Amino acid sequence: MQSPPAAPDGQVADAVKGNWVDTMAPAWSRPYLRLSRADRPIGTWLLLLPCWWGLTLAMIHDQRAGLEDLWIAVGCALGAWLMRGAGCTWNDITDRDFDNSVERTRSRPIPSGQVTVKGAVVWMCAQSLLAFCILLTFNMTAIALGVLALLPVAVYPFAKRFTWWPQVFLGLAFNWGALLAWAAHSGTLHAPAVLLYLAGIAWTLFYDTIYAHQDTEDDALIGVKSTARLFGDKTATWLRRFLVATVGLMGLAVVFSALPQANVLAMVLALAGPWAMGWHMAWQLRQLDIKDSAKLLRLFRANRDTGMIPLLFFAAALLA
Repeated sequence: MQSPPAAPDGQVADAVKGNWVDTMAPAWSRPYLRLSRADRPIGTWLLLLPCWWGLTLAMIHDQRAGLEDLWIAVGCALGAWLMRGAGCTWNDITDRDFDNSVERTRSRPIPSGQVTVKGAVVWMCAQSLLAFCILLTFNMTAIALGVLALLPVAVYPFAKRFTWWPQVFLGLAFNWGALLAWAAHSGTLHAPAVLLYLAGIAWTLFYDTIYAHQDTEDDALIGVKSTARLFGDKTATWLRRFLVATVGLMGLAVVFSALPQANVLAMVLALAGPWAMGWHMAWQLRQLDIKDSAKLLRLFRANRDTGMIPLLFFAAALLA
C-alpha cells in the first residue's frame, strides 16, 4: 500500500497536541523523538510505575531506605525513558508494513518517511547502550534481570502475529521493572516481587485491551491479533476479571511485603493502594465505549493516574 504523505509538521496522529517534541525540540531531532514516543509520554509512565512499586514495596519489606534508593528511583526513570524509546523503535522497525496499513499509525516516522530503517536501528542501539550504562550502576542481580528483560522486549512486536494474547507479552516486558527495582534494592528477589509483577501484567491486560480497541477494524483487515478482537463485545467482562486479578495480586504482594517488619498503620496504608487503584479502574469501566476511539485513548492515558495511586499509598506507608 502506498503511504500517504506525512502531515506538513510531521506530527503523529495520536500524539498529544502541542507536546514539547513538536513545539520545542530542535527540528532535526523531532523524527527520532517521535520514533521513541517522546511526544506520547504515557508509555514511559506505564513502564516506570511498576519500577517504583517494586522499589517502595522492597523498602517496606525490609524497613530500610537509603540514598542509594534515591539513585535507584532516578536510574529507573532515566532507564524507563530510554528503554521505552528503544522498545518503541524496535516495534516500529518490525511493524513498519503493518503501520502503513493502519489509519492511526501510518503517520509514524518510518512509514511516513521521516526516518529510514537504518537510521532507526542506529537510534535504537544508541538508546539501549545509554540504558545499559545506567543498569551497570546497580547490583549484579539487577543487571542480570535487566539483560534478561531484552527477551520479552524482542518478542513482543511479533506476538500479535501468532497469538490472540499479545498483551500478555507486553505485560511481561512493561512490568519487568517491578522485579528489577526490587532486586536493585534488596540484592535478591522475594515472593512479593513476583506477585507484584503478576499484578502489573493483569493491569497491562486491562489498559492495553482498551487501547487496542482503537484499531480492531484495521487489525482484522491485515490479520493482526489482539485481546480487543478476541473479546469483542465481551470486553467489559474480561476487563472486570483483570481488575480483580490486579487488585488481588497486588494486595497479596503488599501483605507479604509488610508482614515481616511493618507496623499495622503501614500495612493499612499500603493495602489502601490496590483498593484505591481498583476503584479508578472501575471508573474506567463505567466510562468504557469500545466504539468511541477518542474516549478509548483518553481512558488509556488515564492509567498513568491509575498506577500512581498505589505508589502514593506505598510512599505513605514507608513514612508510617
